[in-house]
Amino acid sequence: MARMPTNVPTVGFDLDMTLIDTRPGIHAVYQELSAATGTFIDADQAVGRLGPPLEWELRHWFPEELIAEMVVKYREIYPRRAILSSPALPGAADAVRAVRELGGRAVVVTAKNAPQARLHLDHLGIVPDEVVGGLWAEGKATALREHGAAVYVGDHLGDVLGARAAGALSVAVPTGPIGADELREAGADVILGDLTSFPAWLKGYVAEGA
Repeated sequence: MARMPTNVPTVGFDLDMTLIDTRPGIHAVYQELSAATGTFIDADQAVGRLGPPLEWELRHWFPEELIAEMVVKYREIYPRRAILSSPALPGAADAVRAVRELGGRAVVVTAKNAPQARLHLDHLGIVPDEVVGGLWAEGKATALREHGAAVYVGDHLGDVLGARAAGALSVAVPTGPIGADELREAGADVILGDLTSFPAWLKGYVAEGA
């Protein structure tokens, strides 16, 4: 059972397709990686599967023995191609700000590596209290429990799994590849259309738990 907050909760947020639309930037990275390696990568298909770890997607295009090398190449390309072209999703900065303005803590927990996650957040002026990278699905529960998160906000089935594994309330937004019905069926406790609804929802949630 998800725990109710004591005063204002710590809230975890996913990054890709929850706070930030990284599709344009990641599309450009895959195009450059394809050109640099001479390996066909369907960038449209790749960005339609955002959420799981980078290694999972690279295995669609490269043999296992090249994955570690391709991760390095991808991350070398990423800062110059992905940061400037990836906008914040509607309400993202206000959602994080709402947690902190109420006296809570906002923690970004993402499958993306932490340095690149911070580049995105710094560029867009989104200011969480902590950023934890390299965690996916139930693995996110480690960071959510460590930081005492009572709520985890995400767009993917993996985010729902992470929230439930941590005993946190799963708040889902269908701004990524997964629709609202599928998120609900996976066990999301709350479905919001997007993050523009989050500040008002959070105030109500905190009031109910006060």
